[in-house]
Amino acid sequence: MVGFLLRFIGVWFVAIALVSFVVDATKSIATSSWTSSPLGLIWFDLSPETLNASQAAIQRYVSPLLWDPIIQSLLLMPPWVIFGPLGLIMLWYGDKRRRISTTLL
Repeated sequence: MVGFLLRFIGVWFVAIALVSFVVDATKSIATSSWTSSPLGLIWFDLSPETLNASQAAIQRYVSPLLWDPIIQSLLLMPPWVIFGPLGLIMLWYGDKRRRISTTLL
């Protein structure tokens, strides 16, 4: 069950990464120079309330130091840089053949 969940989420993360890369590549072709949209800007365009609420919750209940250097730097990266590797790692860990071969050793 965990393997299926990892593969399911991994496929969605890879799909998000591919779509965001295609959008960035299309914008870059249109402007004739490399442009990429940061994750924070996309999140703010889709739902600014949840971005502000998550910032307030993390700063208040977890740690203000977690938001400023760590999460803020992640929000400045393009989504395909974050979701692509995460999705591939989830797909790798959720692979049935990998789990079977490691249990036999």
